[in-house]
Formats: sequence, structure tokens, C-alpha cells
Amino acid sequence: MRKLGIFLLLFGVLFTAEAQSSDPAAEEKAVAALVERLRLAMVSGSRTELEPLVSEELSYAHSDGRVQRREELVRDIATKKSDFVRIDLKKQFITVSGSTAVVQHVLIADTNDGGKAGHVSLGVVLIWNKERGAWKLLARRAFKVPESL
Repeated sequence: MRKLGIFLLLFGVLFTAEAQSSDPAAEEKAVAALVERLRLAMVSGSRTELEPLVSEELSYAHSDGRVQRREELVRDIATKKSDFVRIDLKKQFITVSGSTAVVQHVLIADTNDGGKAGHVSLGVVLIWNKERGAWKLLARRAFKVPESL
């Protein structure tokens, strides 16, 4: 019983120390850097750059209502079925609360899906979750917005 008490005390101290040591500004910077890595991976179509950024539980919703899981998204980006030629992000806001980060921005992109050139202006909400110490994209929702936003 005494060993259990010591274990629980140490666990509590370590857990509290970890929770208190996270600097919100540093976490926001870390998430912003990951959003940039995600943007670059989506343009390059690199499976090896994209996979480490997204959770196994990913729910990725497009502005047309389609929802993809991790495997589908990575496949479509890597095979250029979903082909981003250029992505610009504007008006980005990041909020971190514990192990969850919410990112909001406007995404302006040129696409070449299936060889057909296109242009999109989307409002995007990204939900990042800290999994085993690393931020992973858990969910994404997109909706059409005027480019003037």
C-alpha cells in the first residue's frame, strides 16, 4: 500500500510539473510551425512529410461536404488526385488550451485536381491534439468564403 501511495504521489508531481511547464506562447509557435509544414506537405504531395503531421483518427472535411479519414487524404494528396499548386494562408488565429489547439485561417489556393485548374477561397478550422507529446492534426473543417475576407 505504501508503494502505491509513493507511486501516486510521484505521478501527481510529474503530471503537475508537465502541465505547468507548457508555455502557451511556445505552444502556439509550435502549432504555427506545424501548420506551415502541413501547407508545404500538401503542395509538395509528399507522403513522408504529410503522414507524421496527421492523427490516425483524422477527420478531414472538405467544403463540398466530403469527409475523409487519414488514409484517404494522404493517398489523394500523394497521388495528386487532390493537387494543390499553391496555398496561401491569411488571417490565422491560434488558440491553445491544454493538449488541444484550434487554428482558424482563410486558405486561398490554386488547384489542379484531375488535371483541371481551379481556384478556392476557404475558411478553415483545424483541431490539433497533443498525442504522446507531439501535436497531430485531429480534425479539419472547410467552408467557402469570399476571397475578399
